Amino acid sequence: MLKRLFVFSLLTILVLSGCSSIKESAAQEDDVTHWKMTHISDESHLWHRTAVKFADLVEEKTDGKVVIDIFPNSQLGSEVDNINSIRYGATDVTITGETLEVWTPNAIMLAMPYAFESQEHMRNVIEGDIGEQIEEDIEKDVGLTPLFYMERAPRNLTSNYPISTPEDLQGFSMRVPNVPLFLDSWSSAGAQPQVISLSEVFTGLQQSVIDGQENPNDLIESNGFYEVQNYLNTTEHVRSWIYVVAGTEQMEALPEDQQEAVKEAAAEAEQYSQELFEEEMEIVRQSLIDNGMEINEDVDQEAFREAMLPALEEYFDEEQLELYQEILDAADDNGGEEE
Repeated sequence: MLKRLFVFSLLTILVLSGCSSIKESAAQEDDVTHWKMTHISDESHLWHRTAVKFADLVEEKTDGKVVIDIFPNSQLGSEVDNINSIRYGATDVTITGETLEVWTPNAIMLAMPYAFESQEHMRNVIEGDIGEQIEEDIEKDVGLTPLFYMERAPRNLTSNYPISTPEDLQGFSMRVPNVPLFLDSWSSAGAQPQVISLSEVFTGLQQSVIDGQENPNDLIESNGFYEVQNYLNTTEHVRSWIYVVAGTEQMEALPEDQQEAVKEAAAEAEQYSQELFEEEMEIVRQSLIDNGMEINEDVDQEAFREAMLPALEEYFDEEQLELYQEILDAADDNGGEEE
């Protein structure tokens, strides 16, 4: 009988001890904030690699108190889905750009034709008063806090003969993404643009349904357009950037020290992204040359800008037009310095 009482007492102590350990473990788990980060690029893309770096830095700088789980490649939906998901509290962080125009009109400046003369000009705008205004608009109108930005490669036009001026676009049928401003801008320049899904562009070029297309060099390379296009014309008609954004409510729910740690991680991730971007720009360009594309540097970018300007003026409201002009003036303030 005494033995049974002893065994029962021992089991009771062990069970209670186990429950206590579970409670302690749960309390520790409750002390950790888990954020979900979504984005639309694949795992080989520099956006994803930067996202991984950012998540690692956040975990390190918060001593494991903030953990970011990443869901790439549109696993949780489109870019618009991802933004709405943060607004509804289902996720916490995403990567987004001019799509934010749906909620805040000035976000269209993130992908404006011929707004920037160089990458340096664009960086100065992003990091100056205009960039600050756009970020404040995003926070106020969308409820998202921009943590850091990443540059995108300039968009260029590909073709089977060199295109150097808008006059060369006569009768030129080309693919553009489903962005109304891009459609209007290329029409204004004299081309015959049409919206086609990116997945159908290679076949369209191969079968001469279209004569050309426009995209950043990395997409031109990764989609193998060098197999069906002879020339890469350096129109550089759109220089753009995107933001890594977190829900403002989610940021404010963190203790002050963790908010500061997230901001520090963001600053380091931005620098990491810039280094990756500069490396890849040169690698991709050389790959296109090695695969037989001829780079047409003899492009009159000013003539293209002038040709597209009527479409921009018609698209903008008064505030956007003023902001666009401020961006152009910023190039003059910097002496129009090239990279």
